Amino acid sequence: MNYAALHVHSASSPQWGVRSLPDICAAARSLGIRSLALTDRNGLYGVPNFIEAARSCGLEPIIGAEVYTAGHRAVLLAEDETGYAHLCRLLSDLHCRDDFDLAHSLSHARRGLTVISDDAQVLRLLCRQNRAGLYVELSPGHQMHRALALARELRLPPVATTRALLLDDEDYETHRVLRAIALNTRLSRLTPADVAGEGDRLMSAAQLAQFFPHCPQALDNTLEIAARCRTDWDFSTTIFPAFNGLSDDEAFAVLEARARAGARRRYGDIDARVEERLRRELDLIFAKGFAHYFLVVEELARQSPRTCGRGSAAASLVAYTLGITHVDPLAYNLFFERFLNEGRLDPPDIDIDFPWDERDAILDFAFRRYGARRAAMVANQISFKGRSSLREVAKVFGFEEAEIKSVTSRLSGYCRAGDVAAAISGDPLFQDRSLSEDWQQVLRIASRLEGQLRYLGLHCGGLVVVPDEIRRYVPVEVSARGLPLIQWEKDQAEAAGLVKIDILGNRSLAVIRDALQAIKEQTGREIDYASWQPLEDACTRRLLCRGETMGCFYIESPATRQLLKRMFEQGPAEDGAFLFEHLVMASSIIRPAANNFIREFIACMRGKSWRFLHPLLDTVLEETYGIAIYQEQITQIAMALAGFTAFEGDQLRKIISKKHKAQTLKDYREKFFAGGRKKEIDDKTLQAVWEQILSFGGYSFCKPHSASYALVSCKSAYLKTHYPAQFMAAVISNRGGFYSPLAYLSEARRMGLTILPPDINQSKDHYLGWDRALRIGFMQIQGLSHKALKAVLVEREKGGNFRDFQDFLQRVRLDCVDVQRLIKAGCFDGLEGRSRRPVLLWQCLADSRQNAVGQTGLLFDAPALDLPRPPAYDDRKVLAQEVETLGMLVSCHPLRLYRRQIERLKPVPARSLEKWAGRYITMIGWWVTGKRVRDKNGRPMEFVSFEDTTAIFDATFFPAAYGRFCRKLSRLRPYVLKGRVEEEFGVATLRVEWVDFLEDE
Repeated sequence: MNYAALHVHSASSPQWGVRSLPDICAAARSLGIRSLALTDRNGLYGVPNFIEAARSCGLEPIIGAEVYTAGHRAVLLAEDETGYAHLCRLLSDLHCRDDFDLAHSLSHARRGLTVISDDAQVLRLLCRQNRAGLYVELSPGHQMHRALALARELRLPPVATTRALLLDDEDYETHRVLRAIALNTRLSRLTPADVAGEGDRLMSAAQLAQFFPHCPQALDNTLEIAARCRTDWDFSTTIFPAFNGLSDDEAFAVLEARARAGARRRYGDIDARVEERLRRELDLIFAKGFAHYFLVVEELARQSPRTCGRGSAAASLVAYTLGITHVDPLAYNLFFERFLNEGRLDPPDIDIDFPWDERDAILDFAFRRYGARRAAMVANQISFKGRSSLREVAKVFGFEEAEIKSVTSRLSGYCRAGDVAAAISGDPLFQDRSLSEDWQQVLRIASRLEGQLRYLGLHCGGLVVVPDEIRRYVPVEVSARGLPLIQWEKDQAEAAGLVKIDILGNRSLAVIRDALQAIKEQTGREIDYASWQPLEDACTRRLLCRGETMGCFYIESPATRQLLKRMFEQGPAEDGAFLFEHLVMASSIIRPAANNFIREFIACMRGKSWRFLHPLLDTVLEETYGIAIYQEQITQIAMALAGFTAFEGDQLRKIISKKHKAQTLKDYREKFFAGGRKKEIDDKTLQAVWEQILSFGGYSFCKPHSASYALVSCKSAYLKTHYPAQFMAAVISNRGGFYSPLAYLSEARRMGLTILPPDINQSKDHYLGWDRALRIGFMQIQGLSHKALKAVLVEREKGGNFRDFQDFLQRVRLDCVDVQRLIKAGCFDGLEGRSRRPVLLWQCLADSRQNAVGQTGLLFDAPALDLPRPPAYDDRKVLAQEVETLGMLVSCHPLRLYRRQIERLKPVPARSLEKWAGRYITMIGWWVTGKRVRDKNGRPMEFVSFEDTTAIFDATFFPAAYGRFCRKLSRLRPYVLKGRVEEEFGVATLRVEWVDFLEDE
């Protein structure tokens, strides 16, 4: 006895299905099921993953969907490619058209589809056209007698399904919670119509047959349908965009001509080395049919003068000559096979960064160029994270928002849903919180929501362009921004052969653009972005070697600044090429699991003798001191040591980086050791090399990517060195970077810049920097309406500067609240003086009231009105208004308010920390940023950056100290830190042993 499971939901049914695809396929195999249809609701959200999971379990995969609209439903199964295309288009219409009607749509495009439904209206309409491929669905617990009567009435064959979404009893509880979350209601308010039936689970043939003693043909029909449906789906064919209607040969000819012209532009004459590499790449691009793709990407890259082509594509000489990337792959020995090799089956992708506020314009150009018919964005399939799973489950259980927040606020934002319970049980932050039995149930359910699809979001930049119609390959929805959005995330899109172009927004490119524009306007100097060589400048090199890189793209995190200082503590690099190579190494070696290798790398760089683990690795690891640093070195090591092909080595790299999760690392380890033994390499050496390879797990960079970003880093460092005011203004204005505006203002002070408050006549929306001054922009005033901001700037441009507050009120009509914010932020201090703030607030209020009662004259035309003349605010009140309106103190560092307490403690200043190595000291610090991690034993600890008025310093809370003081580490006030100064490679950090707070006087 057998049957085909034709109606099955997975966790890819948004907030309906429960179990993962591997779980479902494994369960089907154990029940003796051979053919399995994935029919998630209103989408093909998991189809590429389903094909892979089904085949790994020896199942025949059938592609389908349950189309569910208000009042109507049907299960649609694709019999062939035509049916699949019709299914994709129908699902696209469902999501994109307000007038979608299921029966009407099927009546116009049903060829290649099997329709299974118990919806009488849908079936009656379709019967009038053609009975072929129509079946009546009979499911246990779903009014089978009525459905069977409908089958007899319409003379349609019945088919048995279980509408399976459950595998065990626990799944039903999870399903109910998901439904309550989806409907934004409490569990107690769910109705039977809101949820599936408790019997909607995967069954064996024998179990299902018990429900159909009177209708055995319903099971037989499942096999008939399965035999008619295609199961040998192949999504491996790459679907390239078509450029300008050119044939493949024409596109390649255009590409070769442009690449050669670009090579002459980059190198002058095309010498033998350039010719050999160019020919090799072009031949492979031609063989793979990638010419159209390169031309489409080049056209997009030309839309902005400031881009950063990155990722493995930066190893391509063709990409470099086309201007897609900007790092010379020959000069820096970049490994092309990481990007493209003979055996690579999945399409490569090219990532291009644009200034963040230009990205939308680039996308608009792409959709104008190719249209929504051919182009769409890649989705982010948003699932439950640790905090969101806990919050949403607690809500449906009826917990109040304040109580929910008291728990979720302590949970790391990086916690996965499946780790919620474990994270809380072992976290010192929860030591003072006893969770009730109800909370324990919430935790248990929240931990089950890992991988559950909630909704689709817009990928940060993935664009797919096809030669004909995107909706024949994958269903399309509409994003909140109005852009077409495919139902697959990037990995499934790539697995299905769709070529993705990543058009990404980069705030640091906007920082560089804005700083260069300010420099040009103020000094007349124009720096050419493309030909700029920042490391030819000695001052820039010295800044980088000192690690003074706050604000500099990609190298400003505390860990990276420490690494730079450790690498160059013996003295700055005088050779720009040497420094650039080591910046590239630094940006790639900063990764989890690499701490031991970082220490060894620094020691070798600074003179420690070293040797290769095996002579065959000489050419692979020579430039990185015998240590694997770059992602592609995994491939190169496997090729050199174990005889892997470039393709096999790249597959190993993908498994290490968890991009190919279905393949097992164990298989490749065995292959690696077997290949090494053939070359007579001992197991001890192979194991040592294997451990270096594993350090790349989950996170690492390839050298082309790091080199591309390092070039942007160097340009940022040059601007910080020579134009600090313009640079810091651009950093804060673009709202990016690793730190808060307060931290950047503190850095600006340390650089000798004067911080000026917002001014009604001098400020613009963004921050302004010139000479040695930094003016705060209106953008910093919290709650100031966009309408008010625009009105002020437009009137000032039209009528010139405001003469005084009265002139302002006469010329600009704003809500009283907006005017009050401007006053409290100090915008009128330059015109009226700080002492008149109370008077201005009274005048603002009176003017507002006068206008409210309809008087035509302005306040200042009515001198008879006698206003109060309150005294000036004291300093404490003025500072409080700064914090209220600007979100921080700007007139001074917050620690200045605690001068007397600090003087009594006599703390060590941060700039002198290195002098106290090995000693127990007291320091004062203002929180800047922190990073929670777990030590090798799984215990939580934290790295925190603090600052005083002299410098930023780094402190470590090891597990014991973290356990004692972690509940104090979220308050925005000055810390008293006591501990021992630890020094490594000339860089000092504070190992914290005691924490307290400075009290207000």
